[in-house]
Amino acid sequence: MENLSDQVISEFKDVVADAEALLKATANQGDSKIVELRANAEESLKVVKARLAEAQVALLARTREAAKATDTYVHENPWKAIGVAASFGLVIGLLMGRR
Repeated sequence: MENLSDQVISEFKDVVADAEALLKATANQGDSKIVELRANAEESLKVVKARLAEAQVALLARTREAAKATDTYVHENPWKAIGVAASFGLVIGLLMGRR
């Protein structure tokens, strides 16, 4: 299951792809206003793509840090981790058993 950040990034990539397709579709339009709008849109897309790439790198870094912290905690406190996991398993089992 994707988390919210992954979903937002995925949907934003779809929007960027749609905007690029629209720009390509209007590439043969010669009206000066359209040419100016295309240039502005292309520049905006370039900036957005760069920011999206930066956000993705930052998200991956935070995810790795969280995974490393979790791994460290579990190695330092194995019985607590087992207890928490067993508790979650018990609660999920009870909830599923009620259905």
